[in-house]
Amino acid sequence: MNVKLFADSASDLPKEFFDQDNIDFFPLKVHIEGQDYEDLITIEPKKVFDKIREGHMPKTSQVSPESFLKTFSDLAQKGEKGIYIAFSSQLSGTYQTAVMIRDQVKEEYPELDLTIIDSKCASLGYGLVVQNALRALNNGKSHQEIIDTIIHDAEHMEHLFTVEDLDYLAKGGRVSKASAFLGGLLNIKPLLHVEDGKLVPIEKLRGKKKLMRRILELMEVRGTDLSGQTIGISHGDDLELAMEMKKMIEEKFSPKDVYINIIGCAIGSHTGTGTLAVFFLR
Repeated sequence: MNVKLFADSASDLPKEFFDQDNIDFFPLKVHIEGQDYEDLITIEPKKVFDKIREGHMPKTSQVSPESFLKTFSDLAQKGEKGIYIAFSSQLSGTYQTAVMIRDQVKEEYPELDLTIIDSKCASLGYGLVVQNALRALNNGKSHQEIIDTIIHDAEHMEHLFTVEDLDYLAKGGRVSKASAFLGGLLNIKPLLHVEDGKLVPIEKLRGKKKLMRRILELMEVRGTDLSGQTIGISHGDDLELAMEMKKMIEEKFSPKDVYINIIGCAIGSHTGTGTLAVFFLR
């Protein structure tokens, strides 16, 4: 029986990745200037970041229930197995909606075989989990082995990131407004990570160079076999900064690969421009 993988656009992987066989994605929605867009389909990340620079504050919403309903019904009708790796349930209602729609579809198609996994990850941390799952599938791993790979990677994925302006996270309800005000006032940059699917501040530092050095220190402490890993870097439309971080990582750890991509529309709407994030297995 065929196995089909699904993810959503909060994995911050490029559209070309999802043009491959055996994997598809659900777009989150972005609202700007009274217009609704589908992440990666009708709007590109660069446009979102340009709008943010112009002073606009995009809003986002989860994957539409209709999209889940159609895809899950098609899966049942084709008799295929499916695995949907979802964006962290602590940062979006997408996972909960997917579970609700799956249960609804199972009433009509009791034989539907769809596993939905809460990755508790975001951006390229989530994206690396998805990439590894597709690799396992294409390498002929069994249905259960693919699920085990996803769960292992999701539980061990480390996210270390900083944002240029805490206001975006504050307005999206991701950090307190008091923290955002303090950070902006003193030009202090926060270092955050993801813990059990939630954004958690680690510490605050003054200046990006200090932050980048601190990320390297934490990678050394928290990482495992970094030389054998693919490390992910995502950025808020600042490729130069991401390349600088890549060089520092390569010089210190000599990883198998460093994968860089721009932060997608949905995540970028909440983090703003100038964000830098690093992902690896702990």
